[in-house]
Amino acid sequence: MNIKSISSNVGRALLVSALFMFLSLIVSIIDGRDSAFGPLAISFLITLIVGSFPFIFVRKTPPLTLHDGFLTIVLSWLLSFIFGMLPYVLWGGEFTLVNAWFESVSGYTTTGATILTDVEALPRSLLLWRTSTHFIGGLGVVVFLLLIMPDASPYRLKLTNMEMSSLSKEGYRYRSSKVVWVIAMVYIGLNVLTLLSLWIAGMPFFDALNHAFSIVSTGGFSTKNNSIGQFGSGLINAIAIVCMTLSAMHFGLLYSVFATRSLKPLKNTILGYYFGVMAVATLAVAFSLKISGFESSWGQTFFDSFFNVVSYMSSTGLAVNDNSSWPVLPGLILMLTAFHCGCSGSTTGGIKLDRLILAVKGIGAEIKHRIHPYSVSQVKMDGHVLPSDAVSASMMYIVLYLVIAFFSVLVLLLSGSQPLEAFSGVFSSIGCVGPGLGSIGSLGNFSAQPVVSKLVLSLDMFLGRIEIFPFLIVVSMIFQRRK
Repeated sequence: MNIKSISSNVGRALLVSALFMFLSLIVSIIDGRDSAFGPLAISFLITLIVGSFPFIFVRKTPPLTLHDGFLTIVLSWLLSFIFGMLPYVLWGGEFTLVNAWFESVSGYTTTGATILTDVEALPRSLLLWRTSTHFIGGLGVVVFLLLIMPDASPYRLKLTNMEMSSLSKEGYRYRSSKVVWVIAMVYIGLNVLTLLSLWIAGMPFFDALNHAFSIVSTGGFSTKNNSIGQFGSGLINAIAIVCMTLSAMHFGLLYSVFATRSLKPLKNTILGYYFGVMAVATLAVAFSLKISGFESSWGQTFFDSFFNVVSYMSSTGLAVNDNSSWPVLPGLILMLTAFHCGCSGSTTGGIKLDRLILAVKGIGAEIKHRIHPYSVSQVKMDGHVLPSDAVSASMMYIVLYLVIAFFSVLVLLLSGSQPLEAFSGVFSSIGCVGPGLGSIGSLGNFSAQPVVSKLVLSLDMFLGRIEIFPFLIVVSMIFQRRK
């Protein structure tokens, strides 16, 4: 284990957080040194010192092994969570130690679940720090590291391969040295587009900046208690729908559309399923709401249904209304869309559409093989034959995902959470969606959940964000080392 190399690269991740703490500190100074000035200043200095510490004592870093790369990923996230909670803990208010941990994990993993009952009680500087964790987590702490690594570094290639799923890499069709820039260019471009669109539509610049961070990272933190619905603008809500939809699509495809100036890259099975599910779910939610008498007009019903479906399916979690009083059926439909969410190669959470489609095709191929034992059953996607290990890996991930969700729901029920909150909270957390159903719905919060539940949900957010396998590999490495 290369302690020097690992500590240096984890230090770089902490320096990224320190940079955004400093930017939040500037906002505090502009606002006349608000109540978060001291907490942010202390947090910035601590994070800066710890992040810089390895560079003072480590003169030369040897090449990383594959195992070191996995450990770097896990430590980068965990230490970002810890140092990211410092401004919350020092500021106080509703931020107990557990609540601050929950909020920090939710921010970096771009989940968007919150323990706050009054978001608007926070000073602007702390609100900016809160959504900045979305921005950092959306692009990925590790991707920030890759941006500053030399092109020839073996660490760049290894870490690129581990941070992105094989499905995402197939879609980019670029060398590892260019993959990072593709991600960064699309991500930053979408942030600028969303910011300018919301600002032009009438949202104040500060709110537009925070909501851009939240939307493009598919996070969900807002500067308002009533989320983006507080602004009461149909145009702003429509812009949010478009930007949430784009942010949950494959960044490689978006880059290809821009680079080739053609919509041809968008003609594929995954996007067809993506928009198809979105349309069917919207119709189902709208009709169930209208039949139950929850909306005044068909137009408003369809718009609210569409917004909620896109918000849950993209794993963003922004809200234009309170769905806690909705009937059971539309709520379950929203959770089903949150189960698979958007596409690989985006900032969205969940299992990802790619894996579900691969799993279904793999099951179909297996059935065909059992009916015709001597036939050759191949899994194809848009005319391309996919390797069998990609299909088996997708199935294995889905099984692990469901097993973790099952035991998490069990623990939450035993800790005192209500069944609806336990079920929806777990699938919302491991899918990095944010809102669930009932008291933790679109305008709800997790403040009333037991301490054990908050800790379990935090673990689910983390596992969902890093897609389970890196964490399991590191745990396996630790046990093997002990033996």
